[in-house]
Amino acid sequence: MLVAGDELSRTQQGNNNAYCQDNEISWLNWKKADKVLLEFTQKLIQLRRQHPVFRRRTWFRGQPMQPGEIEDIAWFKFDGQYMKDEDWQHDYVKSFGVFINGRGMQARSSLGVRLTDDSFYIIFNAYQGYIDYKLPGKEYANDWTLILDTSKDKVITEGDEGRIYQANETITVHDNSILLLHHVI
Repeated sequence: MLVAGDELSRTQQGNNNAYCQDNEISWLNWKKADKVLLEFTQKLIQLRRQHPVFRRRTWFRGQPMQPGEIEDIAWFKFDGQYMKDEDWQHDYVKSFGVFINGRGMQARSSLGVRLTDDSFYIIFNAYQGYIDYKLPGKEYANDWTLILDTSKDKVITEGDEGRIYQANETITVHDNSILLLHHVI
């Protein structure tokens, strides 16, 4: 969630309740905007607008929409294995991935047509070092295209070519970063 000014690195000097401040603490100064951060945030907003899977109106269930399909969301450890309930209890878990199924939405358009989208895989690495992360198997996707790497402040937009990874391939993920991979259905 973004608050006005986050995209400009505005801190409000630590005041998270500055709505009643009519001074420099709450004013937006567009001239001091961090251009790289602003452009990065704009591209993320554009990505969200383009993909209804990031604007769902219903909660994920972690179950298939239909028998024989894959679940709408699935969580994975860095070794490519499913996360179990007990895995969430360990404080040493600093890296994990989440599969978001674009075909696993229950939403319908204004004309009653079931919405579908591409699928995405997000890798989070809160560890203080690089980690080798194994992608899930072919049942989720044969290939993935890298479209976001926060370690490089880069969002790949349409027309650009991101690096392509295969199912079960291992990716080196930088410390304290997020990768977003895209699979076109």
